[in-house]
Amino acid sequence: QVQLVESGGGLVQAGGSLRLSCQASGYTSSTYAVGWFRQAPGKEREFVAAISRSGDSTNYVDSVKGRFTISRDNAKNTVYLQMNSLKPEDTAVYSCAAVYSVGSYYVYTAGNDYYFWGQGTQVTVSS
Repeated sequence: QVQLVESGGGLVQAGGSLRLSCQASGYTSSTYAVGWFRQAPGKEREFVAAISRSGDSTNYVDSVKGRFTISRDNAKNTVYLQMNSLKPEDTAVYSCAAVYSVGSYYVYTAGNDYYFWGQGTQVTVSS
């Protein structure tokens, strides 16, 4: 049974940092690509960042480029999202998602590409 559990969310002041973790179980981490998505109240879910199963390819939404970094440790079955220079508009529930990937370098940016989802973790950035 595949399970994804996010952690690391919380309340932070603008300009601060948080590191989110996505701990996976039930599959071999090195065969799955992972993405982070967020949803703010009253808004649609938004792609944030994605990483290939190998970790060699990444993709980011323009609004977080230069501030967020996605990485993975396949030995720990964990994907991270380091978020720096946080802004109030980053406030949202952040969820990780995983999909079996046939290609080592494939990244997936659409929510519909993903099969498995975590429950989400709240990130609140105060001004």
